[in-house]
Amino acid sequence: MTFVTDLLNGNKEPEEAFSNFWAWFQENERAFFNAIKNGSDIEATFFNKLSAKLAELREGIAFLAGMHNDSTVELVLTSDGIVENFAFTENIIRAAPAIPGWKFTALKQAMDINDLQIEMQGYVFNSDNLFFYSNDFPIYPDVIDITVVYSDYKEEDENLIRNGVYVFIDSYLGELVFATTIDNLSVANGSEIEKELVPIEKLQAYLTWRQTEFLEKYEGERYDTEHDAYASLEGVMEEGMPVTGIINTTLLDWDRKPSHPWIAELQIRYDGDKETGMPTVETYQLLDEIENEAISQLKDADGYLCIGRHTGDNTRVIYFGCKEFRKPSKVLRQLTIKYSQELGISSEIRKDKYWQSFEQFREAL
Repeated sequence: MTFVTDLLNGNKEPEEAFSNFWAWFQENERAFFNAIKNGSDIEATFFNKLSAKLAELREGIAFLAGMHNDSTVELVLTSDGIVENFAFTENIIRAAPAIPGWKFTALKQAMDINDLQIEMQGYVFNSDNLFFYSNDFPIYPDVIDITVVYSDYKEEDENLIRNGVYVFIDSYLGELVFATTIDNLSVANGSEIEKELVPIEKLQAYLTWRQTEFLEKYEGERYDTEHDAYASLEGVMEEGMPVTGIINTTLLDWDRKPSHPWIAELQIRYDGDKETGMPTVETYQLLDEIENEAISQLKDADGYLCIGRHTGDNTRVIYFGCKEFRKPSKVLRQLTIKYSQELGISSEIRKDKYWQSFEQFREAL
């Protein structure tokens, strides 16, 4: 496929891949439209074909489709909460042509809570039986930790109820807001709660207030790593294999970590079986080349801080603390494609406002 080739060639922006995808969609849109409007053979005519085509563009892109009104079908492309896919999903929709009878939307949007009710295996989730309260941690004041209380909670159906609550909150807030504003979400039985419960319809306003405070607190935050101190780490893994690392110790002690709440992780796998899990000289040079390329694109002054790396057990992992997630997801995706023929390479982006996942390095120091 042409657009698959474009992606493997590592183009900065897969415009041609998107263009070919939408050209294919336009060729089939009447059949798709009629299948959804008439409810006839939707799976074979529409869902199976679109699923396969999206998978060729990128794994992890899902979709929803239905009648927006009597004459328009809405197609929503969703990343199902996978942060690395948000920007890619938005770019696909941004490239969409205007097609009469179609409305294209990136990511699941927020719904009016008055129209929202989720039914799941006999349980109903709506604004009448859902409440919340905030958990506050003095040492982590910027963390947004929410407990949702479900009035009809039954311990034997804990997993089902948790899924229902998550689907409701995702639908109420919208996919992007849910994934990027709430750091931790738990579900509880109201009979055991001593805190004052807040109606769930006030959650959106609460999150907006917290986000506004957060942005004001860290507005204009910049960082220059030129004069930072670094430490080298050496150790032995549980399997007996050696591991080495370099960590920016100045950043570990920085008190403004929440200004860079997104951790971007580039994982590079190599064959080090003959070197007790360590890279050969040639591989080491290639690993450094990839790392330097990542750093050259994710600059500290732009809001992307290289925290450090570790190497061992046939893997190098490079960590960045980031102000936002869109550019890192794009850059790491490009590197993944560019070097995939030489090494096993993948990436992950997660939210960790206080960089708690790096406490292991602090302990090692």
